[in-house]
Amino acid sequence: MSAADRFAGRAAIVTGGASGLGKDVARRITAEGSTAALWDLDAAALAAAAAEIGATHTVALDIADPDAVARAAAQSAAALGKVDILVCSAGITGPTTPVTDFPVDGWQRVIDINLNGVFYTCRAVVPHMVANGYGRVVNVASVAGKEGNPNASAYSASKAGVLGLTKSLGKELAQQNVLVSAVTPATFVSPILEQMPQSQIDYMLGKIPMGRLGETHETTAMVCFLVSEECSFSTAATFDTSGGRTTY
Repeated sequence: MSAADRFAGRAAIVTGGASGLGKDVARRITAEGSTAALWDLDAAALAAAAAEIGATHTVALDIADPDAVARAAAQSAAALGKVDILVCSAGITGPTTPVTDFPVDGWQRVIDINLNGVFYTCRAVVPHMVANGYGRVVNVASVAGKEGNPNASAYSASKAGVLGLTKSLGKELAQQNVLVSAVTPATFVSPILEQMPQSQIDYMLGKIPMGRLGETHETTAMVCFLVSEECSFSTAATFDTSGGRTTY
């Protein structure tokens, strides 16, 4: 179900836009009238996704590079004419191992992409929204950021950080018509599962009362509400798509 003109006249940036949730969100918001810029590390997948979706602009970059993010924000804003919507979906799982054995470089890479990358992106893009007097930001976190998953300390910590960043930024912008939300999905079917051992997937599935993995379109629907004009009195808030797993 979609609204053909819900995002008519809007312009969006979606990170991690070459696959998974980012690509699905970009597909839906363009189908509902928005122009879009896709950012991703995988240049080949990015080009394919842009052709499939009809994206206006693409940037192949490492989201953990603040200078590259700043350049991308300026380029996308110029290509789109403005920026109304930002969805920060780029992320990795990192190693699956106990804290005492966790490789330092693995920890740093997860934090750099999942948390620092969101900070760099918001820092670079939000000023364009403030200047225009309108914006909607959704940062993709995880139920792991609320509850913590064993053997996934970097991922859990990074996503908890995204929730704190979202709450801070949302409060800072609350009176500027730029609303900032986070979504906390439980495990859902996406390419990111390829980065995990089956034992970790089974553990997370066992925590979901509905007894199944989520579907990408279910979180996409939540994101699309949060980046629409219908979302007008929620900011600095977290929204679950967890099949009943989360309790707060």
